[in-house]
This record gives sequence, C-alpha cells and structure tokens, in this order.
Amino acid sequence: MRERTVLLDGLGFAEGPRWHEGRLWFSDMGTGQVRTVDLEGHAEVVLDVPGRPSGLGWLPDGRLLVVSMADRRVLRREHDGTVVEHADLAALASFDCNDMVVDGQGRAWVGNAGFDLSVRPLRVRPAQIVLVTPDGRARVVDDEVVFPNGSVVTPDGTTLVVAETFGQRLTAFTIAADGGLADRRVFADLSGSAPDGICLDAEGAVWVADATGSACLRVREGGEVVTRVDTGRGCFACALGGPDRRLLFLLTADGFQGAAIRRRTAAIEAVAVDVPGAGWP
Repeated sequence: MRERTVLLDGLGFAEGPRWHEGRLWFSDMGTGQVRTVDLEGHAEVVLDVPGRPSGLGWLPDGRLLVVSMADRRVLRREHDGTVVEHADLAALASFDCNDMVVDGQGRAWVGNAGFDLSVRPLRVRPAQIVLVTPDGRARVVDDEVVFPNGSVVTPDGTTLVVAETFGQRLTAFTIAADGGLADRRVFADLSGSAPDGICLDAEGAVWVADATGSACLRVREGGEVVTRVDTGRGCFACALGGPDRRLLFLLTADGFQGAAIRRRTAAIEAVAVDVPGAGWP
C-alpha cells in the first residue's frame, strides 16, 4: 500500500465520510457539526447538529440528509439552508441512531446501536434497520442485526450490505422495489473484528473500518481479506473519493468518547488505491 497522508486533524470524532461535489463531507460527532474538507485540507462547517450528527446522504434534488443521533431523527437541509425534520425514528429505533446510506432514488436505510455502550456490563441485543422513503415515511425493514453500522448499496441498486459491529460480520440483503429487505445472507464473517464504517469498490469488494483492530480491511464476498491498511489506532469509518474515486479516506481516533474527544484526537487520512469506488455512498 502507498503512504498515508493526514488531510485534517484536531477533530472531536469524525464519522460518516462521503465524497460529494469535489469535497469530503463528514460528521464531527464530538463538536456536533457537519463539515467538509477538500484535498488541500481546507475545511468548512456546513451546519450544527445539537443532537450529534452521524450518517449523511443526499436526495436526488441535492438536499442534504443528516442523522441526528440522540433524538433519533433524520434532518433535511433545504436549498435555502434551513434545516427541517425529514423523519422521526424515535418510535422505531431502540437506541441512538448512527450511520445511514442513501441511494440514487433518495431512499435511506438508517441503523442504531440497539443498546447503551456506556452501561456495564454490556447488554448486547439486536437492533433495527429503518427505511426512510424520499417523502419522509419510515418503517422497520429488519430487526435482527446486531449494532448495524456502516452500509452500502451496490451500483445496480439491488443489494444492501450492512456492517454489524457487534455481530462481527457484513450482512447482505436483496432490496425490494419498495425498499424492503429480503434474502438475508452473510457477505463476510469477520470474527475478531468490529466492522464500523464501510465503502464499496468497483470489483465488489468492501473496505471495512475495523474499530478495534486499528486497520482498514478490503474484503471480498465470502470473507477473504485481500488488503490490510494498518492505522496504528482506531479506524472508525472509510470512504472512497477524489476525482476518480481512487482515494481511500480513513477516519481515525484514539477513541470515540470521553478524553479522546476532549483532546481532539480524531483525524482524516488518505491513501491512494487501485480500484475505484462504486455504488452508494
């Protein structure tokens, strides 16, 4: 692998990276902001999200969707910059919402933790994937995933792959015409790992941020790990972007809460790869 470079550092905790309109968009959960950074490292604050932002995506008309974690909502930024509620998931999600993928039709699939990570001993339990249609209607389309996190949709729009962080696997579903999910299957067993954010490349392989393994893994369907990028500390999300989608962005930090956030340890790193990104996000 080629050498990694730091694009931006001093962040609270960065999540949800998306390459869009020549910039990397991301959520800084530590500061409650959606931000962007270009390839020269110039950063900009797009909007504040008091409920902590996470997953990002866009409707076909260009309006931004943002997960607001603590109040379990999806927000929408209108063309004039105002922010409104797109969908209220409080009655559907069993704990704070997290990542989200939005496809080319504007359909969004939103995960949630399912349980409180700050309570010991951990009481791990399955959570829900909630479908939000472009008009803001929401319903549960799966309730057996264990901490659904990063998600991708294949270029043909027929398959959703979800990282189950505490399930230690990638799980694939067939997407029905109405956005429902069927034909659950294991895309990759990643026992011993904690798959967090993910992104898809043009060969159908998935890059997986391993939150506990200090690495980003390129995994083929079936579970073969073909490439490993060591990050030396927690890698919590990844995205493929740049002009030809051949830059792998790695979102790293010393931790995802407490002192690590207060010390602003999070950073965005980049490394060139050979196979470009594909699908959504």
